[in-house]
Amino acid sequence: MSRKLSAIAPDWWDYTTLDSSLIADAAALTPERLRRLARPGFQISFYDTLEDFYLAEALEYIDAWRRSTPDNPVGICGPIGPTEQLPLVARLVNSLGLQLGSAHFWGMDEWFDTATEREVPVTHPLSFERADREMCFNRIDKKLRPPDANLHFPKGDTAAYRASWDAGVRCAVMQGGQGDIKHWAFNDPLPRRGKWKHQPPSPAEYRKLTTRVVDLHPLTLAQNARTSGGGNITLVPAKAITVGPVETWKADKVSIWHAGMHDNPLGQRLTALMISKGIVDSSVPMSLLADHPNVQFHYFRGGLGTCAIEMH
Repeated sequence: MSRKLSAIAPDWWDYTTLDSSLIADAAALTPERLRRLARPGFQISFYDTLEDFYLAEALEYIDAWRRSTPDNPVGICGPIGPTEQLPLVARLVNSLGLQLGSAHFWGMDEWFDTATEREVPVTHPLSFERADREMCFNRIDKKLRPPDANLHFPKGDTAAYRASWDAGVRCAVMQGGQGDIKHWAFNDPLPRRGKWKHQPPSPAEYRKLTTRVVDLHPLTLAQNARTSGGGNITLVPAKAITVGPVETWKADKVSIWHAGMHDNPLGQRLTALMISKGIVDSSVPMSLLADHPNVQFHYFRGGLGTCAIEMH
């Protein structure tokens, strides 16, 4: 039997196609009950201030890069949402005099230009590579920063990026935020068409996806316009290049940071509940992390909000 249609975009899969009782259970979670969803392989941490939150996020870069040596290079895969940690990373590297000659970095995703059939240039106002360079790497002392060959940014031709994950560099941690559509990177739910017309892909099928060019769910377009473009959705490309589940499972740890800026109170609760209980459904891509051996959710307590009905 076909599942119900999305309440957001009927031609797509998303969390609104889940059983209503699961969504109600998530909405009822208090912060205290949310914390108790932790289990072996799934950690949950709370931070009382944004300063502490973003410093902890920046320190994940430092902790990963400190383990890197020429014989055993180590890297981190990092997001553009959030970005507030990036200048802190540069400041910490400079203050500590941390030599990053063997360290690596993978960008999670990039916009795709359908007119040129390739990634947007770094001159594009929403370019993720541009943000990483301007907010972090260009601020690191030239004597300390990683060589450019160690910075791996997704391109329209994904071959070199995918190969970098199998080139002998260990990814200690993949950081990410969580979007309104419950994705990490741009691993959005898929359109409701073809073989996925009546049921979304099975978790096993979704897990086979590698770094690729993707169509973006309408809610993702709206979110990126809100968070990065002042609401101007005409700036936001309809396609992107994203790191896939295949690469994600090559990371020792997946670390998701919820500041309350990108997903709402319900979403921050729903994915934690699904991961904790092992409820895996590709209409909620973040729930696939229930099967990863080492996942940590980080919450800014002030950004958790409430799911109570409030009229504004």
